[in-house]
Amino acid sequence: MRKITKAAALALAVGALSTVGATGASAAQAAGSLHGCPSGAVCVYPQNAGWNGDRPSLAFYSYGAHNLSNQVGQHYVLNNQTGGATARTCTGYNGTGDCQGYLWAGYYIDKDLTPINSILLVRP
Repeated sequence: MRKITKAAALALAVGALSTVGATGASAAQAAGSLHGCPSGAVCVYPQNAGWNGDRPSLAFYSYGAHNLSNQVGQHYVLNNQTGGATARTCTGYNGTGDCQGYLWAGYYIDKDLTPINSILLVRP
């Protein structure tokens, strides 16, 4: 999991998410669009495309489960929600199965979505 900022990376592990770099973000970054992901959304970027020129392929806004289809291989998943909301990736549809880790606001993961069938947006 990584936090999007200009500062140096700090190693961090959260739940079942893999350990990757993290850094501190400014309030302005957390409140606005981040890599093309609108404030209040969790975004998925195309396979093996990094930030894809700040153009996510999916954006989810409402709390609860959002089913995925045809999402295989490595994708960036960015949580740009507000108010302390988190996101989880789940192996089952409708937020069931093994729901892994907690992706905090302002952080992203580079994740293999092949076994993932839904993303769960969790209110604080």
